[in-house]
Amino acid sequence: MSLDGASSGDQLGGVGRAEKIQPLTVEESKQLLSAVADDRLFAFYAVALAMGLRRGEALGLRWDDIDFDTGVLHVRRALQYVDKQLAFVDPKTTRSRRSIPMPDVCIRALTAHRSRQAEERLAAGPRWTDHNLVFPSVIGTPLDPRNVSRRFIELCKVAGLRHIRLHDLRHTCATLLLAQGVAPRVVMETLGHSGISLTMNTYTHVLPVLQRDAAAKMDDVLGA
Repeated sequence: MSLDGASSGDQLGGVGRAEKIQPLTVEESKQLLSAVADDRLFAFYAVALAMGLRRGEALGLRWDDIDFDTGVLHVRRALQYVDKQLAFVDPKTTRSRRSIPMPDVCIRALTAHRSRQAEERLAAGPRWTDHNLVFPSVIGTPLDPRNVSRRFIELCKVAGLRHIRLHDLRHTCATLLLAQGVAPRVVMETLGHSGISLTMNTYTHVLPVLQRDAAAKMDDVLGA
């Protein structure tokens, strides 16, 4: 299995422009996190949902990309298939290589995940292959992105959630941030979009909410 190489994108983890975006609601997001709380990849789902990482970006994380002292996560590579082999590749674009402050939910999840991984490493003994990955298999090797996506769909069924793709967690992150009034520029930087137009064109479904909020704020300002 090759773990070197370069490619322009996470072909299996992305979403085509024609595909419908299906973000989770706040209630569904909480339901999902509650349902997967005991899963060994809980921290993976938390990072995908709360920080909007692409599947390959999350699977490519190494522990030296996580700075617990400053609370910042650094996206420096992605794991994906290149010529039918798994490989660590450069991020999709210059903006995809980014540093993102971690919300507390991710810090707690990653701290617990690191402790669990230490136990798995001891259990694996000489079978452990060390790539310093944050989200490896139980013997330290890179996870197959396709299996992670299949597992996520199974977990959604168990949780009683409607069918969504793993990539929809990224869309959920962006939608929730925009709906809470986070500046589009900040959302763009968080997701690693190449430009602000991509962010706004992708999440036009949030605009009516933002416009209603803007109207309400204008009433507050003008004393209506």
